[in-house]
Amino acid sequence: MRRTIVRYKVKPERVADHEVLIEAVFAELATTKPAGLRYGAFKQADGVSFVHFAIVEGDKNPLDAVAAFKAFGANIKDRCDEPPVVTQLDVVGAYGL
Repeated sequence: MRRTIVRYKVKPERVADHEVLIEAVFAELATTKPAGLRYGAFKQADGVSFVHFAIVEGDKNPLDAVAAFKAFGANIKDRCDEPPVVTQLDVVGAYGL
């Protein structure tokens, strides 16, 4: 099981467009309901910082097959003031995860 967190900052003038792309990902996930994935995207209080958290069971990430996720990832660096930083997490303790 892999646990991943991604952090980045979006250009203020691109936040609305960015959120539309994120919403499309979750709309597709609601329809396709891929197994082995727990995923959330969050906007921080500053309005431009985003955090995504994913738990993937198995070797293959179901997000790789989501068309809306591919569209979200395309040109993401153009939307960002600070590019995505991906960090794999090791569990020290967890409850309900």
